[in-house]
Amino acid sequence: MLRLAQDTLIRTKRFPLSAAGGSQPPGGDDDGRSNTAIVTKVKPRTKRPNLYRVLLLNDDYTPMEFVVHVLERFFNKNREDATRIMLHVHQNGVGECGVFTYEVAETKVTQVMDFARKHQHPLQCVMEKN
Repeated sequence: MLRLAQDTLIRTKRFPLSAAGGSQPPGGDDDGRSNTAIVTKVKPRTKRPNLYRVLLLNDDYTPMEFVVHVLERFFNKNREDATRIMLHVHQNGVGECGVFTYEVAETKVTQVMDFARKHQHPLQCVMEKN
């Protein structure tokens, strides 16, 4: 018998107590219950982690070449993809750099923001739940 309970797979199997190591005589015991045992195996199901989009926001001061450099350095984009994303950010005000787990996305946002501040650019990088 299979039942699903709160993201957990439960398998139940019935078999005679003698097979389970019980010492009851055949034919049941005094209280009228059957001579079977229930063994339950619980297999936890792992849940996929939430994903977050890392976004760059457009501003009027950060040079386009700097944005391309950021995309190449922190998001492992090639020159062509980085330029395409940078132009998208420039034209639409926002652009997606990638989709990551929470910890990775948070790290990327921090790295980009620190790098931009170090080079005195007002570039903004944010993350949002996908």
